[in-house]
Amino acid sequence: MNILCLAATAFEIAPFLKEEPIADYLITGVGTPMTIYHIAKRLQQIDYDMVIQAGIAGSFTPGLQPGEIVFVKRDCFADLGITEQKVFSTIFEKGFTDENEFPFSKGWLENPNTFMDLFPFNQVTGVTVNTVTDDADQVRMLRTKFDAQVETMEGAALHFTCLNEKIPFIQLRSISNYVGERDKSKWKMEESIQVLNASLKDIVNHLTSGTTEQIKALTSDK
Repeated sequence: MNILCLAATAFEIAPFLKEEPIADYLITGVGTPMTIYHIAKRLQQIDYDMVIQAGIAGSFTPGLQPGEIVFVKRDCFADLGITEQKVFSTIFEKGFTDENEFPFSKGWLENPNTFMDLFPFNQVTGVTVNTVTDDADQVRMLRTKFDAQVETMEGAALHFTCLNEKIPFIQLRSISNYVGERDKSKWKMEESIQVLNASLKDIVNHLTSGTTEQIKALTSDK
């Protein structure tokens, strides 16, 4: 089983890397442009059976508290569009792109991977932005317009690239804070990193304990 583990920063998966994991790893950098480029470049060089992106995320809802682990089932580029008279519209709403043009489905980047069902983590809706903000109106817009539960800066880049390349993938996130809260003394960074890395290790061990054929049967139609 050939696995690639991704993170935006080395800090997020440092405990996992210290244990000399049997999976390959790649630090992509922060934001969608660098993430798409570095994932695509690596996938051109090496064939992988699974790509796992691990990192922290912000929560929009009290139902997902700091320190909780989630899988992001669907994601989108939530700041790709046009703002007119303080109203944001996506590229799909403006008709620039068909909302069902592959790899999108009704404007979303859906993960078809059923391997996630083997774990007890909530499967949530995420939004990906290139600018993190503490502006209450912007936070409210993202939460209500997209019915989002978590926010990241790289998740949709993973979905977009792996769906296009037809590589099974998992977006694994640990909640570190509530979206809009920029006072990091209120974040649970250390706790979220600990549970993230423990979960990442468990998933990799589970993947490598089965045959490639067994895993493929649980993933997308690769």
